[in-house]
Amino acid sequence: MGGFSPEWLALREPVDHAARNPQVLAAVGAHFAAKASLTVVDLGCGAGSNLRGTYAALPARQHWTLVDLDAGLLAATRERLVDWADEAREQGEELVLLKGDHTITVDTRQADLNKDLEWVLGWQPDLVTAAALFDLTSKRWIERFVAALTSQRLPLYTVLTYDGRESWKPPHVADARILSAFKHHQHGDKGFGPAAGPEATDVMAEAFRKSGFAVSIGDSAWRIDERHGELARMLTKGIADAVLETGQVDPATISDWLAARTQSASALVGHCDLWARPV
Repeated sequence: MGGFSPEWLALREPVDHAARNPQVLAAVGAHFAAKASLTVVDLGCGAGSNLRGTYAALPARQHWTLVDLDAGLLAATRERLVDWADEAREQGEELVLLKGDHTITVDTRQADLNKDLEWVLGWQPDLVTAAALFDLTSKRWIERFVAALTSQRLPLYTVLTYDGRESWKPPHVADARILSAFKHHQHGDKGFGPAAGPEATDVMAEAFRKSGFAVSIGDSAWRIDERHGELARMLTKGIADAVLETGQVDPATISDWLAARTQSASALVGHCDLWARPV
């Protein structure tokens, strides 16, 4: 899995943070409120947005292990975190970040979540987390992942899993056809086998509940408006390219839809946050 540029991740970060479900995040924070420190593993960390969106709800001392396959993104993560922190220093191969009243130690590790999943989870953190990951993975991989977590009684907080809801304004006659074809594309292999796509949250929740974990799910839809013009442009271009690959919508219709969206667009794009913990 790859192909996510630092530029795209930087564009989506403010919208991601605004979309997070506050009730789910508060429940995660309450679960760990009595702990003086916390260890966290962030899977598919990208450029570190998940850390920046989560840290404030967690105890004042944190150690994050950021995992990604893309070495370039891991390097970008370190740079972004240094810029973001109030103070930063190197401690061997780790970063020590001061942000407000939080002290956050960070190490980055390159790993393939297909080959190395059990090794990564074997680090036994207090919390496993991920953002915008599981819709890219397969049903079989999700079930393997949940089995690995539940066998070690590791809790999971994951945010911004795409759920297939999209509502664009102004409406376009091709909206339904475009969305149907895009959902079809979302089920393609993104490196983990046929992707669960918009069904990923339901697959994950069912697997956790069968294993006796408590599960909370909250809405974290993107709300895109005139403030997010470049994000909307890149998003709709990506949708159009994906739909074109399916062959389910003719190129002229896709081009017309994209032109309309480029001129003016606001949207709700559905995502879910999930918090699963042993009981």
